[in-house]
Order: sequence, then C-alpha cells, then structure tokens
Amino acid sequence: MTDETASTNVVELATELTIAWLSNPNTRASGEDVPAFLRTMHDAVSNLSSSTSTAASEEPASEYTPAVSVRKSLASKDHLISLIDGKPYKTLRRHLAGHGLTPDEYRQRFGLKPDYPMVAENYSQARRDMAKKIGLGRKPGARRGGGDEATPAPAPRGRRKAAPAEA
Repeated sequence: MTDETASTNVVELATELTIAWLSNPNTRASGEDVPAFLRTMHDAVSNLSSSTSTAASEEPASEYTPAVSVRKSLASKDHLISLIDGKPYKTLRRHLAGHGLTPDEYRQRFGLKPDYPMVAENYSQARRDMAKKIGLGRKPGARRGGGDEATPAPAPRGRRKAAPAEA
C-alpha cells in the first residue's frame, strides 16, 4: 500500500467517523467544533494505523523469561514454583487461569515438555489416597477384600412384629 492511498484511507475513515458522530441525535455541536473534531479524529486514526503495524511486528518477538529455572520449579515434592511469578503452588491450574492461560499455553510459553506436571507430587498422592479411602474408582458392589464367595445379605434392621398370641 502506498503512502498516498494510506493517507486517503485515513482521511476517508476520519470523515466517516465525524459524519457518524454528527448524525447522532444526542450530539450537540456547533459549526466551529466540527473542524477541530475532524482534526482530532484524523490524528487518532493515523496513530492507530501506524501503531497496528508496529505492534503486530513486536508481538511474536516477545520472549517470556521464567522467574525461576525449570529445574528449581520442580525441586520440591510439596509444591511447584510458578515460572510466571516464582511463587509456590500445590496446583497451577487456578493460578494459570488467573493469568488467562491453559496448561498447554503455559508449557508452550516457557518451552516445557508436554509431561510437565500441573500438580505437586505429594498433593497428588494425598488426593489419590483420600479418593481410594472413600471408595472412588470401584465398581458398585465390589468388595475391598475381593472375595469371590457369595455372602448372605445382612438382615434388614428395624423392629420385628411380635408373633400373634394364640388363644
């Protein structure tokens, strides 16, 4: 795109925006305000058109530097250290969501392997043990002992009616 066509597009866009502003019934402007508003609109549009090309070229070039090394982030079994802010967390998922990231985006941003953990090892083990203790993961009716022989069903609880007295 040449400079002349870019300049024409900026002028046309600024003019269209000014016309739209003036056609709004809630806008009250005198004739002296219109040229000043048109100049302001032209400057704003030209700044936007020049900054978009610069911002687009800067975006991919930005590298994220981790707060700590990957080795240090995995040093403890009790917590993971975030590469974003260097703070310890038992699980990174909520922390990443607060920064607008998914675990895959986080791994990609810092060049981590796909198997980089999102939960601390000891925390994961504690959750696993608790789930087993309350019986998650078993099929209904399965026994803990795994015995195959049939066991009689327990007698129903409750009051039994007394046998009728014979006269």
